[in-house]
Amino acid sequence: MSIRIHHLNCGTMCPLCSRLMNDVNGSWAKPGHLVCHCLLIETPETLVLVDTGLGHQDVVNTKHRLGSVYPALFRPQLKESETAISQIKALGYDPRDVRHIALTHVDLDHAGGLSDFPEATVHIFKPELEQILKPTWQDRQRFRLVQFDHQPKWQVHEEGGDEWFGFSSIRAIPNISTDILLIPLIGHTRGHTGIAVKQGDKWLLHCGDSYYHHSQITTSPQAPIGLTFFEAAVQSLREPRIWNQGRLRDLAANHGNEVELFCSHDPVELARYTTSGIEVTI
Repeated sequence: MSIRIHHLNCGTMCPLCSRLMNDVNGSWAKPGHLVCHCLLIETPETLVLVDTGLGHQDVVNTKHRLGSVYPALFRPQLKESETAISQIKALGYDPRDVRHIALTHVDLDHAGGLSDFPEATVHIFKPELEQILKPTWQDRQRFRLVQFDHQPKWQVHEEGGDEWFGFSSIRAIPNISTDILLIPLIGHTRGHTGIAVKQGDKWLLHCGDSYYHHSQITTSPQAPIGLTFFEAAVQSLREPRIWNQGRLRDLAANHGNEVELFCSHDPVELARYTTSGIEVTI
């Protein structure tokens, strides 16, 4: 049995400068470069998206959908061609065949494309959904609730399931042949999860915003100061975030031959999969 995994950039962002956002030895004059790393998984039964990045309505109705703070700080390029729905069409697929979406979390640059796939079942960890269904004042400032006006078809998942390399796991889509797991990694948000996908005899783990820079899961973290400041500024739960980032570092060190890790916004990690083509077939 084979699946095809496409690594998509569903939102290029150019905040501040590369020295603060990409490389401690980078340029003060060159803009920063961040991406929205999403996955399109073609299984024998269906198409599955892991995160959606920014969507069509975010591009055409930016102020209403994204507000004024995020565009000013992160300077997204807002290209229609980078939306998941446009890339799926360009690959020759029918967007209506995306029947499942697994979300790492509901920040605007991860869930903006949900409205482009209104019939898809959206798999989400229960504490994450509660932030937008029962939002506190802080939640209303953080999340763009307008992105959910189309009333997504939520499939809520609660804690439980099997152990996965020392982490708890939740089988997201039980009725397909491909292993797709939610791995709770709370901290960045209260219900943040990683998404693990079985790729032959190896796993891919989409870590969402559990970390921001590829060095953070090595023995010599060297994340630029701009990223580390932002990471701390937006965290919902400081201690769990730091603890889970340490667990991911241990996972990479002890099981790197079994699990490949990447996060949402690091262009270096995205380039691993896209420099030689946009897909991995197994």
